[in-house]
Amino acid sequence: MRKRFSRFAAGTVIASGIALALACSGKGAQNPQAGGGFPAMPVKVMEAKAVPVNDASDYVATLKSRDSAVIMPQVEGQITQIFVHSGEHVDGGSALIEIDPLKQQATVKSQESARAAQQAQLNWAKQQYQRAQGLSAAGVVSKQDLDQAKSTMDAAQAQMDALDAQVREQEVQLHYYKVVAPRAGIVGDIPVRVGDRVTTTTVLTTVDQPGSLEAYVYVPIERSSQLKMGLPVQVLDSNGKVLTDTRVSFISPQVDNTTQTVLVKARIANGNDALRQSQFIRARVVWGTHQNPEVPILAVSRLAGQYFAFVAEPQGSGFVAKQKPLNIGQTVGNDFEVRDGIKPGDKVIISGTQFLMDGAPVVPQS
Repeated sequence: MRKRFSRFAAGTVIASGIALALACSGKGAQNPQAGGGFPAMPVKVMEAKAVPVNDASDYVATLKSRDSAVIMPQVEGQITQIFVHSGEHVDGGSALIEIDPLKQQATVKSQESARAAQQAQLNWAKQQYQRAQGLSAAGVVSKQDLDQAKSTMDAAQAQMDALDAQVREQEVQLHYYKVVAPRAGIVGDIPVRVGDRVTTTTVLTTVDQPGSLEAYVYVPIERSSQLKMGLPVQVLDSNGKVLTDTRVSFISPQVDNTTQTVLVKARIANGNDALRQSQFIRARVVWGTHQNPEVPILAVSRLAGQYFAFVAEPQGSGFVAKQKPLNIGQTVGNDFEVRDGIKPGDKVIISGTQFLMDGAPVVPQS
């Protein structure tokens, strides 16, 4: 029984296969189509249109702020106190860090004592001159003695003025031992600690004022002839999205000898603090615009480094798919700029491209 059932099943399968083959051959004979007799495949098409495309170049740029102050001491010494914390908002003139002022305070006190002694000398010289004037009027002392008293008083006055200047200088120097904020802003990182010895080249912290930034873009010298003031610049995020639009505000007259680039600056409004000082960004310099067709990225395939797309072209009473090699330009959103291979008005196939062959019949659908 099992053998009879197996033979019956096998016969049924073979008969079904023969019937299907005959049916297909009969259908192909009744509906011949271009492309080897395959039925036309419905596909979605999009008419290629010339659109304005930016002729642009992307560069890595650095953001810098003109409202950021690097705080370094004007004197040397040991830090005795830190008055602020990183991230704290301070007003202009607020104390940030104190450097041990004891030695300078002693210097100021010594200068003040010397000035007090000189003040006594000056007072005595004035009294002597006044006496000499009275005696000279009475004819008791000579004119030479009067002149000598006047010279002594003038010398004492000059010495007093010099000491006054020295005291003021030392008092100003004493103020430098308390480091203050040059403007209102936010305190940055504080890499020093109490007890550290600092010099005039030690960075204590920064004070940043939120606001506008400048993008420092280094353009290769080959493009320097195309640079001009007001040239559009786009700031992009990591995904290529435009964060803000700006324009060139400065072009360096010199070329960097090391990198052979020209420094270009562009001001950036940073109202929402989305960008940061010293941040690396992508800056796109727009040299101009031109007209080229664009095609969706999904409609383009790549083989051995060459890009291709299918175009529905009329043939006889229908359409066939023609594979076109493309010269791709830049990416604009979800589209490719096509520099060569597709012209405006072509019907670009945007669906089912993985099932198409060159010359296959298609039925375009909008």
